[in-house]
Amino acid sequence: MSNLKKEYKEIVTAKLIEEFKYQNKHQIPKIEKILISSGLGLNAQNRTFLQKAIEEIRNISGQQPIMTKAKKSIAGFKIREGMPLGIYVTLRREKMYAFLEKFIKLVLPRIRDFRGLNPNNFDKHGNYNIGISEQLVFPEIDYDSVDQRRGFNITIVTSAKNKAEGFYLLKELGVPFSQPEKN
Repeated sequence: MSNLKKEYKEIVTAKLIEEFKYQNKHQIPKIEKILISSGLGLNAQNRTFLQKAIEEIRNISGQQPIMTKAKKSIAGFKIREGMPLGIYVTLRREKMYAFLEKFIKLVLPRIRDFRGLNPNNFDKHGNYNIGISEQLVFPEIDYDSVDQRRGFNITIVTSAKNKAEGFYLLKELGVPFSQPEKN
């Protein structure tokens, strides 16, 4: 069991019950899955670019990514049906907690001029989205092997009912949020 999962079960659940006065243990919000996705656009047509992107996401997540393909042709965007457009990985259970712990403790401190994550990136269901502009912040990526910067999106899906519950859950797990600016 990862340290983050142990911390969630022993400490965070008690704080959530105290804060939101839950009557049932099944009401306590938890992290359900983490999605890592990258839209490659027309660069996905280049075989080496696609293979390199798949290899990097595999190294970062520890899991083989799934390729997304166009559902229909759009002439204005030069897209044909069945054309590869992006890749994604869904992490659950132990891999999810291991990735989140690595992300909080190793990756975020490596981001240049990092002042905390934006607390406004929650959707109305308590899920959080993070955009990473380059893959070099991950320790698994070798600087010399990178030919081009690739950004990707990380979505943390929670069972929270609203933004406040999702924010409190992630804050107690150790996600560093920036302070809202005062006018």
